[in-house]
Amino acid sequence: MNVTRAQIVTRGLTHRCPNCGAPTLFTAGTFFKVNKQCPACQFVFERNNDEGFYLGSMSLNYGVTLVCFLVPVMLLAYFKVIGTTTAIVLAAMGSVVFPALFYRSSRSWWLMNYYFFFPHHLPANGGTGRAGEDDNR
Repeated sequence: MNVTRAQIVTRGLTHRCPNCGAPTLFTAGTFFKVNKQCPACQFVFERNNDEGFYLGSMSLNYGVTLVCFLVPVMLLAYFKVIGTTTAIVLAAMGSVVFPALFYRSSRSWWLMNYYFFFPHHLPANGGTGRAGEDDNR
């Protein structure tokens, strides 16, 4: 059964396994712990030898925090809608709280982005699930 790009996007936005669609990306009862693999289809989420899967999601988290939170706060301060002290407090608190709340989405969205562009790497599409190993097809 082939996984379409639309299914990959839907699964990424709902924090599901990009391969089978099971809601198993994160360990039950925890907020930050990503399963190493999907309990339903055994697809490996964590790539110990490929730092890009971790760094990519952290970069995505940083970028979204900057664009969606810190820049608007600074613009509000610049145009004197809020005071400078208020902006500094909001920015300081938001730079810690927002990335923590967005962590799950950033991990899921990074997997979604990767497999959107490389759907042939998914085992459901005949790949091995390992970056670079399916490129000679």
